[in-house]
Amino acid sequence: MSDFQRAREALGVRLQQLRGDAGLTGRALAARLGWPHSKISKLENGRQTATPHDLTAWAGATGHPALSASLQADLSTLETHYRSWRRRLASGHQPAQQEAGAQERSAQVVRAYEPNVVPGMLQTPDYARHVLLASAALHQSPRDTDDAVRERMRRQELLYAPGRHFRFILWEGALRARVCPPGVLASQLDRLSGLVGLDTVRIGVIPFSADLPLTLRHGFWIHDQSYVTVETINAALHLDDQADVALYLRAWGMYEQTAATDAEARRIIVAARHSLGAT
Repeated sequence: MSDFQRAREALGVRLQQLRGDAGLTGRALAARLGWPHSKISKLENGRQTATPHDLTAWAGATGHPALSASLQADLSTLETHYRSWRRRLASGHQPAQQEAGAQERSAQVVRAYEPNVVPGMLQTPDYARHVLLASAALHQSPRDTDDAVRERMRRQELLYAPGRHFRFILWEGALRARVCPPGVLASQLDRLSGLVGLDTVRIGVIPFSADLPLTLRHGFWIHDQSYVTVETINAALHLDDQADVALYLRAWGMYEQTAATDAEARRIIVAARHSLGAT
């Protein structure tokens, strides 16, 4: 069981205790709150994550409004490790970009592995716009694309800051994925090629022909050796358990041994660019 699930179940136990202390059955509490009975059951059994509004309503309905702040603190701790995109993007993509920038500014060494897309810190504005628009369509989040693109470009200023180190590993497929029109992708690959050799940046590309040490799996970012962020379709995970960090560092090392760098990485990028033809 994950730390997140354990924390969600622990919060459910607290909610169940409050209901029991109030002498309410699950159905009675559901009726008082105007919720379906199934929601009460899911929250108490750790099968659904409460919202801040849910916790405030629960505390009030069970006669303990003063405990709302304590329940909110439990939820905040839980969401430190697991944040659904539905919640994270409730105000659009710009705040998420600002949060990512703060994480990057707090680290001296950032390692990123991406098998499907060019990492945000290396994207051109047009490429970023297509990626963010697709994400907004998937999550049905507010369309603040222009502001989000500007924030993503602002994050890239760190690439040129002395004393910073950014290590990126991409699968060759990420260079060829048509997540945008060919002309936009061509400009993106030109940008990548120009970044190869930058003092603060190291770009590795795992070629199609490589003997893989393990399957490509999902992308992840390692900040110093403190924590890892992993983005899935439905949520962003924050992993700071040292065993988890060590595991991702081992995976990073295995990918790094397979990746082409420097002139060979540029050759793979240029070949992907040439495959687009004259654009």
